[in-house]
Amino acid sequence: MALDELRDGDEEFHEQGITFLVTRDLFEQIKPVFVDFVETDRGSGFLVTSALDDGEGGGCGGTCSC
Repeated sequence: MALDELRDGDEEFHEQGITFLVTRDLFEQIKPVFVDFVETDRGSGFLVTSALDDGEGGGCGGTCSC
């Protein structure tokens, strides 16, 4: 996850006051995408899961804690 500006070819989503941007081509490959804020013993951050989730919870292709 990173801060960015809306560009041609982006999908824009608004959820609970937060704007999410993803390139349309990438979105077609990974949808549906879910973003949650989680707090664990190791810290807190965003958990991103998508259709690319390998079930192992590893790599930013599946889940990311940022």
